[in-house]
Amino acid sequence: MSSSPVSRSGRFTSGPAADVAAFSESISFDWRLWRQDIRGSIAHATMLQQVGILTKTELKAICSGLKSIGQEIESGAFHWKPELEDVHMNIESELTRRVPAGAKLHTARSRNDQVAVDIRLWLRDELDALAEEIRTLQRSLVGLGERYSTVIIPGYTHLQRAQPVAFAHHLLAYVEMLDRDLGRLADCRERANVCPLGSGALAGSTLPIDRDAVAVLLGFTDAKGNARVTQNSMDGVSDRDFLVEFAAAAALLAVHLSRLSEDIILWVSSEFGFIRIADAYTTGSSLMPQKKNPDVAELTRGKSARVIGNLMSLLTLLKGLPMTYNRDLQEDKQRVFDTADTVRACVRLTAAMLDHTTACPDACRAAASDPLLLATDLADYLVRKGMPFRQAHHVVGSVVAFAEKWGKPLNQLTVAEFQSLDPAFGPDVPALFELQAALDRRQTTGAPGSSEVTRQIRLWKKRLAAGPSKG
Repeated sequence: MSSSPVSRSGRFTSGPAADVAAFSESISFDWRLWRQDIRGSIAHATMLQQVGILTKTELKAICSGLKSIGQEIESGAFHWKPELEDVHMNIESELTRRVPAGAKLHTARSRNDQVAVDIRLWLRDELDALAEEIRTLQRSLVGLGERYSTVIIPGYTHLQRAQPVAFAHHLLAYVEMLDRDLGRLADCRERANVCPLGSGALAGSTLPIDRDAVAVLLGFTDAKGNARVTQNSMDGVSDRDFLVEFAAAAALLAVHLSRLSEDIILWVSSEFGFIRIADAYTTGSSLMPQKKNPDVAELTRGKSARVIGNLMSLLTLLKGLPMTYNRDLQEDKQRVFDTADTVRACVRLTAAMLDHTTACPDACRAAASDPLLLATDLADYLVRKGMPFRQAHHVVGSVVAFAEKWGKPLNQLTVAEFQSLDPAFGPDVPALFELQAALDRRQTTGAPGSSEVTRQIRLWKKRLAAGPSKG
């Protein structure tokens, strides 16, 4: 951003070739920073007036001009000029055309620190919006779990039926993941919330600017309202760590959404049949009239690849850059914009889909009633009788092999058959296969038992009603 037609006018005898101008323009995507650019310019102008570089009349004219331009951009009436290269020069050039004092606005400022503050302001806004959308998704997960709090499904390892769990317990696992995502995004916001304006091109300014005043005006403050400004001008204009942090946190969020989507895709299949998704959140087939496809979940799973790829692009972009600002950094925005757009859309659509999803209790219970899911309960039963767990594990393995040999489900073995395999089994062993009782036995913190799941739902409803979680 350091060689527009405007900035070339003194040093160069001609502008860039047409193909160079087309190759180097960024207005086609960085126009999205217009709100932040105008906000930063108003704060900068306010500070310039406070230190005596602008008069009050000039400040008023500049602020009025910038707000007028902002209204035109908002309405779609503003004409962006590719030859002016980027959002900064488009706005400043138009301001100067309308307001002569606009020519003073760039005093003690470079587009290097200008774009650095713009992208931090933009990211703060995106992070705040994304955080609320994640909380909405958490509420959707908790709500779906609460609506079907008595439904039991198999839990899986290696995609093989393992042990019975409450349907709500499975959903709450994703609520926990999303809460960690919120914590990472909050950490990212904290580091992004530092003002680089005043760093200049790389070496600050010889003019008596007040960086703290600008930081406070733009909300770059700590919990006590004290200004937070970058402490090294070279780092201030070249730092993009906060964007990488966002991309990394967003990539992990996308992975979590992809895993949730995979579960949903499995559950809605004919082979599982655990849930149904409303027609509005599915699509049909152009050939097979019976099909009802979980496209929202599939696209969410697929879009995670884009978000992960954007993180790799940013890391690769930065790895070879010398200090300080390099034009390569222009390439960060499309990757970051795409990441924000993608994860926010996935979070919103996933929440809406879950709000229009119903469980199929009979299919869930049929799958969860497989007595093999309670094999570990048999081992625990023997442990309570004093048998070492490794021995109990071996005994129950023998019981499973015996049942398979005779083609009988575990819960249809007689007490005598159990005792023929080990005398530690008593007449109460058949009661172990009562599914609800098996869930009720799981009451440690974080377990899928009925009362614990009810407690967790109540806890999450309270937390989500109270406001932001910090992870």
